[in-house]
Amino acid sequence: MAQTSLTYDPSPDGAREPSTRPRQAGRRDREPLWRHVLGDHLRSLRQERGETLAETAGRAGVSPQYLSEMERGIKEPSSEMIAAVAGALDSTLVDVASAIAENLRSSLPAGPTCRAAYALAA
Repeated sequence: MAQTSLTYDPSPDGAREPSTRPRQAGRRDREPLWRHVLGDHLRSLRQERGETLAETAGRAGVSPQYLSEMERGIKEPSSEMIAAVAGALDSTLVDVASAIAENLRSSLPAGPTCRAAYALAA
């Protein structure tokens, strides 16, 4: 029996579109991209504070459009940009990176390490 799960299908411009496609039995889910998990985390922090994109972006010294693109996982921001946005959200680069690492770690299925890690090591 096929299970339905929420996945993100990248579009040609890098945006993510939620999809609830049936998951085929025995097929491993794709690992989420770091920039997508980062964006989800930053959006969550901003929304917990009840802030608009413009408010947070103004304090971080970035445009609302750039912050929006970070939150949607379109941009690959530098550590300086991530630190600026984290600071505007009363967080730190270390806190954000740790939260993302934990999120990614908990989303991985038990078992062998992903094949991509082996390819990168080779």
